[in-house]
Amino acid sequence: MTTNPPFFPGKRPVVFLQHPFLGDATHWISNLPNNSLGFILADAGYDVWLGNSRGNTWSLKHKTLKPKQKAFWRFSFDEVGKYDLPASLHYIMEKTGQKQLYYIGHSEGTAVGFAAFLTDPELAKKIKVFFALGPVATITYATGPLVTLGMLPEIAWLGDKGTFQQHVFLKKPFTKLCTVMQKFCTLILSSVTGYNTANLNTSRMDMYVAHSPAGTAVQNVLHWHQYAKQFQAYDYGSKEKNMEKYNQTSPPAYEIETLKIRIAAWSAGNDLLADPKDVAILLPQFTNLIFHDHFPDWAHLDFIWGLDAAKRLYTKIIDLMKKYP
Repeated sequence: MTTNPPFFPGKRPVVFLQHPFLGDATHWISNLPNNSLGFILADAGYDVWLGNSRGNTWSLKHKTLKPKQKAFWRFSFDEVGKYDLPASLHYIMEKTGQKQLYYIGHSEGTAVGFAAFLTDPELAKKIKVFFALGPVATITYATGPLVTLGMLPEIAWLGDKGTFQQHVFLKKPFTKLCTVMQKFCTLILSSVTGYNTANLNTSRMDMYVAHSPAGTAVQNVLHWHQYAKQFQAYDYGSKEKNMEKYNQTSPPAYEIETLKIRIAAWSAGNDLLADPKDVAILLPQFTNLIFHDHFPDWAHLDFIWGLDAAKRLYTKIIDLMKKYP
């Protein structure tokens, strides 16, 4: 049984956390309690809810479709933002009796939020503050293996269903490997997201690889490939298909500058996915940017797993939540 802390009379404020590309909800609770944002927020008196994007380890159920069917995988973060996130947030508000909540997104979690709140302005009004960690809208300057793989022809390696799934027969040996060879696994992980290895708790590496990558749809990977220049809905590859889907020959653009939500953003200097140059293009598009900080030494994973994240980032998030109750 939990009780409300004295500084929150009545119901606890609600905060929703949305993970990055190929991640899952465990990203927010993978470190020790004093260094995991999910636990820190809960200990501070917040009602914490963790999202899982469709197609990851924990989101493989559907009312009529099975993961072995191609139709199951016909989605990108467009659908996560348009359907899944609104459904989750409305469910949370109904269950908690809260009319508003805080939204925290990391990487693709920010893109999902942008898509959701631009598609549904009424839902946007229910967000007290949007906390954007390593925000992404375009990946013009992004580098690293994931970006390189996304440039390859679809038929060469991706297929047309899901990809980067957790495989039961590989999970145990990989976890054991990273228990013994922690530094090696840290270097492999950093080569994908950016290097700041001294700030990662190598003793938790087995925990990280036990849950990551958590999988997504091939269509989602291809959507990110399309993001090189324009932040827009998924392009189905022909005027006819786009017309059928959107009633126009090209996919509609997501117009960030029309988003009125308060946004607090953080960027990292060694981030291979949310490159600082891409973030610099994005920031001026926020019409209600209440805070921004840049950590030159950080990489993409420091936002969720950095040893100094609690001191440098999480305390500031809580400060801003108190400022905008």
